Amino acid sequence: MRSGSKIILVALAAGLAGLMAGVALNPPSRLLRTEVGQRLLQGVLAPSASESPGALHVARRGETVPILSLPDLDGRRVPVPGAFAGRPLLINVWASWCGPCIEEMPELDRYSAQQAANGTQVVGIALDDGAAVRAFLQRVPVRYPILIDTPGPADAGVRLGNPKGVLPYSVLIGADGRLLKQRFGPFAAGEIEEWAGN
Repeated sequence: MRSGSKIILVALAAGLAGLMAGVALNPPSRLLRTEVGQRLLQGVLAPSASESPGALHVARRGETVPILSLPDLDGRRVPVPGAFAGRPLLINVWASWCGPCIEEMPELDRYSAQQAANGTQVVGIALDDGAAVRAFLQRVPVRYPILIDTPGPADAGVRLGNPKGVLPYSVLIGADGRLLKQRFGPFAAGEIEEWAGN
C-alpha cells in the first residue's frame, strides 16, 4: 500500500473514532430535537409499501390525516381529527408503561393549559389497556382529552405515520386537517412552543 493511501486510511479511521467518541459522550439528542433531525429520522422510520397492510391509510406530511374513531375514557367514540377541527391539533401517542412518555406529560399538560380556548389543542392517544390508563391518570392527571387504542399493526400511531411504534410520538395537524409535523421522542421543557410554531 502506498504511503498516501495509508495516510487517508489513518485519517478516516481517526475521523470515525472521533465521531463515535462524540456520539458516546454527547448523544445525538440535540440533532433529534431539530426539525432536520426529525425529518432524517422520519426518512429512516417511514413506512414502506410492504409495511402498510392492505388498504390501511397512513398519514403523510402535507396530506389530510385519515379519520380515526377512538374511545375516550368513558367509552364514547371520538372522531379524530374531526372532533377538533378548526384549530391546530397536537396529538401525542403514548403508553402508561413508557418512561419518556410519562416524563413529558406535565409539559404537554402545561402547553395545553397555556393554549386555552384559542390555540393549539392537545389530545393524547394511549396505546394501552383502558384500566391501566385510568389508574395511571389517577396518579398523573392531565387536563387534555385522552383517547385509547389497542397497540398493533394498525393502531393510531401507525396510521399517523409511525410504523415502528416509537413512543412517545407526536404529530401536529393543521386546522385544515393536514399533517404538518411529526416528532419522535419526548419534548423537553419549553420545546413544544417552538415546535408547534407558537
